Amino acid sequence: MREDVESLDIRDVTANWVNAEVLARQIEDRIKALADLSDTPLFFGRLDFLHAPGAEQAEGAEGERFYIGRRHVHDADGDPMVIDWRAPVSQPFYRASKKDPMDIALRRRFGYTGGDLTAYEDEHLSDPAEAAKTSKLLQQEIERPRVGPMRDIVATIQPEQDEIVRSGLGGTVCVQGGPGTGKTAVGLHRVAYLLYAHRERLARTGTLVIGPNKSFLHYIEQVLPALGELTVRQATVDDLVAHVEVRGTDDAAAAVVKGDARMAEVLRRALYAHVVMPTEAVVVVRGSRRWRVPAYELEDIVRELLDRGLRYGAAREALPQRIAHAVLVQMEGAGEAPDDRVQDAVARNSAVKAAVKALWPAVDPAKLVLRLLTDADFLAVHADGILDEDERKTILWAKPVRSVKSAKWSPADAVLIDEATDLVERTHSLGHVVLDEAQDLSPMQYRAVGRRCTTGSATVLGDLAQGTTPWATRSWEEALAHLGKSDAVIEELTAGFRVPTDVITYASRLLPHIAPGLTPVASVRENPGSFEVRAAEGDTAVIEAVRDSLRREGSIGLIAADARVAGLGRALEAAGISYLDPGEETTPDTRLTLVPASLAKGLEYDYVVLDEPQAVVDGEPDERTGLRRLYVALTRAVSGLIVVHGAPLPSQLA
Repeated sequence: MREDVESLDIRDVTANWVNAEVLARQIEDRIKALADLSDTPLFFGRLDFLHAPGAEQAEGAEGERFYIGRRHVHDADGDPMVIDWRAPVSQPFYRASKKDPMDIALRRRFGYTGGDLTAYEDEHLSDPAEAAKTSKLLQQEIERPRVGPMRDIVATIQPEQDEIVRSGLGGTVCVQGGPGTGKTAVGLHRVAYLLYAHRERLARTGTLVIGPNKSFLHYIEQVLPALGELTVRQATVDDLVAHVEVRGTDDAAAAVVKGDARMAEVLRRALYAHVVMPTEAVVVVRGSRRWRVPAYELEDIVRELLDRGLRYGAAREALPQRIAHAVLVQMEGAGEAPDDRVQDAVARNSAVKAAVKALWPAVDPAKLVLRLLTDADFLAVHADGILDEDERKTILWAKPVRSVKSAKWSPADAVLIDEATDLVERTHSLGHVVLDEAQDLSPMQYRAVGRRCTTGSATVLGDLAQGTTPWATRSWEEALAHLGKSDAVIEELTAGFRVPTDVITYASRLLPHIAPGLTPVASVRENPGSFEVRAAEGDTAVIEAVRDSLRREGSIGLIAADARVAGLGRALEAAGISYLDPGEETTPDTRLTLVPASLAKGLEYDYVVLDEPQAVVDGEPDERTGLRRLYVALTRAVSGLIVVHGAPLPSQLA
């Protein structure tokens, strides 16, 4: 298939150089999508139907056989050899069971090692004599060591995951899932499914995956290309709102106020306060005639634009045309016959321009936010009845700033500027947005994401128990309201495929203290994993735990409180153990990653060594946030966890 695309000759089929460039780019993308991946097999399953799908299920009718894979594969005659996992006919591979065979006689799973076919396993779903059984290949695939970036899960998607993956483009879905339930993989595979089912529409409108940080995006970046999807953009929330250079930080109290949804109304008031009502007429001179638009008529025009709810910039652009139209009405009343060219000329008249500048002045969003944060009186006027005096003092900058460029903007400030920018000019909306680790967003950040999918849908992924910011989400209903998707369907994943039973049971001791009411994750893995708590003081104990973990196969994560990372790095170097930073790809020679607790979210390692749990808790501004950070760190392990502590463990783990 790739060679067929490479051999295409487009010299005589394009009308001009533009068409040739577009077609050449499409061919290049198609070749990339058909690239061979050495350890990624083209098919992983087989379905034998009792009857041909869609045909009448008459007695004696022959069934049909399909191989299921990551993408569609056809032979030289164009006949399908492998069916894309997203096609409707592939659905029974994920949904069929002994209780509901879905007309499947046999489901076969293929097992691979390093890209080589090494095993297969059959289930005769319509045979009443065969009992239901747990798939050994499925267990092996789930428990396979993690080395390198995140990989796709098309061979192991479970029925409850498949329902979310195949949900329609029109609706927004929110997935609450504990550690290891596969919510990130579900979100990415839903994007791949939507691109398959609605390719033309999403090609026009675009898709976006939003992650919590660059390390996380690097970790997941190979999943969609492995499924043949190369057009999905990935970004952090900070990337989306990068209108100014961020060089500063806020303390927790200021960040909470700036991230509060009430700031949207403060910004709206401050912006529209620039609009003033006219006190005198506008006189337009054309030739020997003078046309006068009285102040009361100008006021009607301004009020009508305000009442329409247009963006500030759109209304400002419409104002000169409205004034010009009022002049044209007078011209027609005087017996003239002006056309559109005359109206445009009047709108460009110097008197009209001067009136627009006075009544509806241009506003720079960054300057507006800067004034709010530096001018106590200006903030007090527009936050009256919204923010109390203490809240206003919390967000005011202590020192004056000369300009937008010299200001040390914080991430929360950048979100405010994005809100103000949208008030001036509407933000472009995409067809679908995936928002991962959503529980850590502030209400204003949710609004920023929501602006990117006002005309599209979203997949929201997160775990309320893993919220580790002072402004972390308290409920999905509240978060979805800020996102502008109050009608979203909320799904919960509680079956754990990644974290071993002993590890998730230990970590779940924290749930009553950090997210009461959430259902604990129940691990479905047959292998309980290795788990050990070592009471030992000093870096030597940590190094020994790392060495023990490195004797096993797979990736190793050493997770520690941010303040302890530098010291542990020096200890590892002194011990001759090489390590990577989060986001760097592990190799057979270097399998250890040293991870600050603040960056652990969303990452996974076969074996984790957790250094000093109490230090992780103490590294956060309050105990609840600290315990949530600890919960995240405890649940990064796929096969085993060693907890090393010299200081007493947090009482909540007792």
